[in-house]
Amino acid sequence: MGQRLDLHQLLKTFTENVYFQPPTNVQLQYPCIVYKRDYADTKFADDAPYNRTLRYMITVIDGDPDSTIPDKVAAMPMSLFNRFFTADNLNHDVYSVYF
Repeated sequence: MGQRLDLHQLLKTFTENVYFQPPTNVQLQYPCIVYKRDYADTKFADDAPYNRTLRYMITVIDGDPDSTIPDKVAAMPMSLFNRFFTADNLNHDVYSVYF
């Protein structure tokens, strides 16, 4: 599908604060989206790879439990809801997205 920078630009249309694999010393601004690469799906033919699609773990972090940002991520093509949890009074919606 697309490149990581294309995904980054798409996520920035959902919220201004988007972070790719942020180091621990970065102070996150909320609401935000944090994402990282976590898998690659490779298709083979005649024992050779012919197609590889990267999967990203996308986490929406927001203090508002009724935020619309998770709905926007969920509406992306090839988006799968993974889990929800709260930590430090922040809501975390986690998705797996092939891009």
